[in-house]
Amino acid sequence: MKKIMIAAACVGLFLSTQSCKEKTEEKVLTKEVKFKKEGSLMLKKAANDSVIANLDIEFADDEYETQTGLMYRTSMANKQAMLFVFDDELTRSFYMKNTEFPLDIIYISGDKKVVNIQKNAKPMDPTSLPSIAPAKYVLEVNGGLSDTWGLEAGDTVDW
Repeated sequence: MKKIMIAAACVGLFLSTQSCKEKTEEKVLTKEVKFKKEGSLMLKKAANDSVIANLDIEFADDEYETQTGLMYRTSMANKQAMLFVFDDELTRSFYMKNTEFPLDIIYISGDKKVVNIQKNAKPMDPTSLPSIAPAKYVLEVNGGLSDTWGLEAGDTVDW
């Protein structure tokens, strides 16, 4: 009888620890952030005003959107971009922390000219990627697209 009681106690103890384990292990569910078209943007060559690309853009124009940008997204279509809009024109610096895919980070002056491009920024990298001159806008596109388009400093942007 003693052996049966000990065995029952062991089974009970095992089941109660399994029950507690199940209760403490919660699944973390995250909602996928989807692209929201809020406008259109055109990239043009400075030399001849020819259109390089037409993009659908999502604006990052408040504190929260500016801080999160494209973080926590798994991808973006090549015809899509995020445009960061600032109140002032300053030397800017972006990084790729919590960004899961490579980006070209395009710094744009207040007169809507490309200042410089940080190409193929590495996913999840916290390294600072600065502009070389003051920028009022920053455009993020999929990594490699600026080379595909032949985009360079001095080219223009309009939206």
